[in-house]
Amino acid sequence: MAAYRLQSAMEYITTYGWALVVIAIVGAVLFYLQIFNPAPSTTCVLPAGFSCTNLYMSQNGLLSFTILQTTGSPVNMTAAGCNSNTTISSMIMEKPYNPPSNQVTVDIGNNYTMAVQCYSAGHAFSGKVGSSFLGYLIINYTEQDSNLPHTIYGNINVQVS
Repeated sequence: MAAYRLQSAMEYITTYGWALVVIAIVGAVLFYLQIFNPAPSTTCVLPAGFSCTNLYMSQNGLLSFTILQTTGSPVNMTAAGCNSNTTISSMIMEKPYNPPSNQVTVDIGNNYTMAVQCYSAGHAFSGKVGSSFLGYLIINYTEQDSNLPHTIYGNINVQVS
């Protein structure tokens, strides 16, 4: 009778031992395939009437993106800036407002691809491939219908490529 209990215990240990080995192997494979470490998502959030796509940041901190404008009138984009500060008060603008020499006209429903240098702590940002840049995007524009200047602010999260 004791032999049967011993045999039952050995079968129990063997069965659960193999199950634990299989679980460990599956876990190791998933970890190796980086299932538990997905690539960071790239986001750009702008106010209503504007959206941005195709974000790409190079190692030297140059951010290129395509902006789509769907406001009620054509706009003249006059400046853009990118900064990692926690506030937008000290943003560095790449092109100061100086119409009409540096403005870009974007009609309703059209897009425009631009590039700006991103800054961090007052210096041009640079990062290793795979690192992330979290910051703010600022764009100055003037509506053609009203000729009123506007400034929009957006949040960006982009991986250095």
